[in-house]
Amino acid sequence: MNEPTLRHAGVPYYTQWGSPDWVRQIVEQHGDPCDDPDWQRSGFADPERYRFWAKRLCGLTCLESALDYWRIGHAPRAVLVDEALRHGVYRMRDDGGVDGLIYHPFAAWAERAFGLQVDVLPQIPLEAIAARLAPETLAIVSVSPEIRYPERDNRHQGGHLILLHGRDRDGVWFHNPSGIAPHQADVYLPFDTMARFYAGRGMTLTRVARAARRAS
Repeated sequence: MNEPTLRHAGVPYYTQWGSPDWVRQIVEQHGDPCDDPDWQRSGFADPERYRFWAKRLCGLTCLESALDYWRIGHAPRAVLVDEALRHGVYRMRDDGGVDGLIYHPFAAWAERAFGLQVDVLPQIPLEAIAARLAPETLAIVSVSPEIRYPERDNRHQGGHLILLHGRDRDGVWFHNPSGIAPHQADVYLPFDTMARFYAGRGMTLTRVARAARRAS
């Protein structure tokens, strides 16, 4: 990859649970997410609803980071779930599960609700989507949740969404909403490591109205 280095500074990091420090206990020890004192931070009031949705909201968490970086107003994450459901971004199944995040309905909703330009890229090399990062463009890509342990062998590709906010000739910087420190916020991994987890698809999010904030 010959694109120049571009890294957005100050993109806020959020975990899809209440607080970053609790992710290890929730993921590795199957702890109750509601034991986290900050579980209501994202607007949930019903513990059962929070337990159901928090583990499924990697995509909305990435969106929230991007919106707050660009200072675009939005409802709390708990309300965003309802809006996303109304627009077909998630689909409830008869077995009680959820299909989502579904890219094209997400793109249409994000464009109407927040004024973003969202390009859905169903088949694209990671280097190519990284090359699309720009002063007003971030990217959400599909990886295995096993990326929280990049030093370990993985079995899957896809099933989880992360937010790319920087790139250089050898790799990318990203936020992982279900990451465990030190691979949580502002993670850097080379392309050859990322390729083990990457599902070959993603989306770019572009703020249409230019503003003073710039990538560093």
